[in-house]
Amino acid sequence: MQIYMVGGAVRDKLLGRPVNDHDWVVVGATPEQMLELGYLPVGRDFPVFLHPETREEYALARTERKSGRGYRGFVVESSPDVTLEEDLSRRDLTINAIATSAYGTSAGGTFDPYSGARDIEARVLRHVTDAFREDPVRILRVARFAARFTDFTVAPETMQLMREMVAHGEVDHLVAERVWQELARGLMEEKPSRMFEVLRECGALQVLLPEVARLWGVPQRAEYHPEVDTGVHLMMVLDMAARLQAPLPVRFACLVHDLGKGTTAADMLPRHIGHEERSAELLKDVAERLRVPVDCRETADVVAREHGHIHRSGDLSAAALVRLLERCDAIRKPERFADILLACECDARGRLGFEESAYPQRQRLAAVLAAVQSVVTRDIAAQAAAKGVAGPQVGALIHQARVEAVAQWLQPRSDVA
Repeated sequence: MQIYMVGGAVRDKLLGRPVNDHDWVVVGATPEQMLELGYLPVGRDFPVFLHPETREEYALARTERKSGRGYRGFVVESSPDVTLEEDLSRRDLTINAIATSAYGTSAGGTFDPYSGARDIEARVLRHVTDAFREDPVRILRVARFAARFTDFTVAPETMQLMREMVAHGEVDHLVAERVWQELARGLMEEKPSRMFEVLRECGALQVLLPEVARLWGVPQRAEYHPEVDTGVHLMMVLDMAARLQAPLPVRFACLVHDLGKGTTAADMLPRHIGHEERSAELLKDVAERLRVPVDCRETADVVAREHGHIHRSGDLSAAALVRLLERCDAIRKPERFADILLACECDARGRLGFEESAYPQRQRLAAVLAAVQSVVTRDIAAQAAAKGVAGPQVGALIHQARVEAVAQWLQPRSDVA
């Protein structure tokens, strides 16, 4: 039995990046031997075990043979006869197909049959073998790694291979859960725009997210969007979300907030009247198709519908501000409202020349919400009950009290102005 550290841990060590997880491959062993040594079986599709003490994953060396379309169309074979090189050959990129001995990471203990170290030095994402084409998830992984390793480029032959996979319909058979999993990871990388640029270049974006793909080439009003192109704006918004270290619901909201601009009638351009509601409708289809988690889809829905109103909230009256908070369900879900405001800031600053601009709407609306929350609804309801008032009339009284609280908060600001 021989044990090797493989994959991301080796790659990140060579890159000088932090190593958070270790993956191990075991050559020359059987499942029965692993069990005898106290390892715990966890693999559903192939033999993977947890170390009895560290709980790190140890996978038996294996090969894969294509048996059908899509992510699950494989026959996995594992036996003590499978070599380390055979195991590494099934991996996606050369930078992930490097192994080191479990007992040392010196140059002499490194096994690199596909020149992954060379590609790390050259900053290239290159497929290991032609077997890459057998798993369309690898297209998403390449795009995600491009978003993580921002100074790497995709090898021309790998990009061509991905284009061929798209043309042959492999991407059409991806499982929704895997697509979302990779997209979510890519959105959380250092420069998420690169993921979508790679997917667009190979043609996969048009298959997976046609609502996003059609945004490139759609013009916007230059006085609001000096970058003009809606697709370019979208990429700037995503990268601003990464810069501001936004959580996943915010980044997904940024991705889909302008989908409606892709359906604007040609004779209306560059204006996009009503695109907010169209964006919200298109979002429903995307969220259903990719099985997007509820927190992400709900945040994105509000951002799609309300980002224009939030941008212009400095001109709203007290009554209009309270109605805006109510539409955003901010009073009941203040933490989600904070995410909504952050997404709107990413949208406002994701424009050419506005990257360093302030976004006072975020702090202002947070203060407006605090003024609304200062209203003690329990006291209003008790007073109304004492007068025999019930039902919708109580809600109207609470709403009015909130408007008055916001008007009072606005008053000194009007005096200063």
